[in-house]
Amino acid sequence: MSPRDSLMQLPDEFVEFQTAGLLAMPLAEGWSPLAELRAAHLLSPDRVEALRPQLTNVRMQLASEREMADPPARLRPIEVGFIDYPGKLLDGFRRKAEASDLGKMLAAATRLRSDTERVAVVASGMPSHTARALFGALCHPSHNELPARLRMGTPCIHFAGDTHDNDSLQDLLDLLEHTCVDPLIESERWGELLLGRAGDPLETLAAHRILRGELVRYYVAEPFRFKRFVLPILPPSGRLRDLCRADGLTDEEIHTTPDNVGTRFGAFSAAGLIPAAVMGLDVRALLLGAASMTRRFFEDPLEKNPVLQFAAANFLMSGEMGRAGRTLAVWSAKLAGLGRWYEALVSESLCRNGRGPVASTQVLSRDLFGQSQALLEGPRTQVVYHLRPKASRHAPILMGMEDRNEDELNGMSRRSIPDMTQATVQAFQRMQTEAARPFGELSLPAIDAHGIGQLMQMLMLATAVEAKLIGVNPFLPSSADGMQKAVQKTLRIKPESA
Repeated sequence: MSPRDSLMQLPDEFVEFQTAGLLAMPLAEGWSPLAELRAAHLLSPDRVEALRPQLTNVRMQLASEREMADPPARLRPIEVGFIDYPGKLLDGFRRKAEASDLGKMLAAATRLRSDTERVAVVASGMPSHTARALFGALCHPSHNELPARLRMGTPCIHFAGDTHDNDSLQDLLDLLEHTCVDPLIESERWGELLLGRAGDPLETLAAHRILRGELVRYYVAEPFRFKRFVLPILPPSGRLRDLCRADGLTDEEIHTTPDNVGTRFGAFSAAGLIPAAVMGLDVRALLLGAASMTRRFFEDPLEKNPVLQFAAANFLMSGEMGRAGRTLAVWSAKLAGLGRWYEALVSESLCRNGRGPVASTQVLSRDLFGQSQALLEGPRTQVVYHLRPKASRHAPILMGMEDRNEDELNGMSRRSIPDMTQATVQAFQRMQTEAARPFGELSLPAIDAHGIGQLMQMLMLATAVEAKLIGVNPFLPSSADGMQKAVQKTLRIKPESA
């Protein structure tokens, strides 16, 4: 299937963005206290319309920048390759199959998946957030507890290398020690998926050193060579790459993220796709969803373009309405990791020189009991974006009739859990409307690979557009890189004191 084929979708298979809760539309009854509140705290439709030429210009800028072979110094660093990369990967796979870049990624992931029962994903920053987001959204929430036959040949997935948490790393080592005893037994083999990024973060360096030592000791006997069980995806240069080369891995065995894609916007590069494939996810569906969103971004007008609509709402809310707080309210616990990924994307890309949005994630309806008061009656600093799947993955669970009705739920016997969600959403949004609290709604067709591909590409594109609107370069290094250097300088032991 080509990227163009992916656009042959029904309308309800598209990610959509509804703006009604953000706009101060005229009320039928004329002036009222609520109308005055809405005029003060919501967006004027005329102001959104006035932004149309600027949005069109930004879209044209991004279209031209993706074609630049040698961008001018004022634009550097520039990593807009993520825009077309999903389509290019799919096109290459269609033409060259296993010999293409995507084919090589899938083959490497298949080898690690088939050779191991457990895989430790060692990563920090955006590569870690991406892997966790995909695992949380698209794998069974009890994936590691399922018997092997229900995991369909997919290994148990563990995460490390994103914190300095001594105990969590030791817990992982203990688990490996007690479940992986004999490397001659196929069901007791484990491996490492190493996701590096620029700057060689200390968390990843330390976790890899420790897990590498465990791997070397575990696979000391031939023919189980250590490097067979390490799959690295690394920048073109750095200490981790040097170490992997020293361990006998060739540059062909070390997968590299393209320079014009980077790791911050690299959800659909090797750093995102190989972990997804190891997890047993439908990588091509992810890419088809992403490619379809890219095409919508370049071809659809503002009123049908979720990328431009979302970027415009965020730019106006943050800049002109003073809503620096941006809450992604996810109505499925499976999307919590995606919310954390978006928080990191926004913070690293847009927060510069004392400006930028402060993104957060709430899992609803769970967090309503702790956060609804703040969102409805706290400081007017937040805009809430409800992220909801249109349909649940499983058949709706009915309340049903029971002999004992002390809980008084028999009157709802024909109602389902999704009905409860819908009623809660409606009640919460009605209260937001009555309090003139701005909200938008991101509608996800389903929590599947194609829908998640659309959504993640939409959020990356919207972040790039928003950066252009506020005048910042979203590809600049993070301040965390400087902090990493300071930490490593503090910890480094001088030779004379060793």
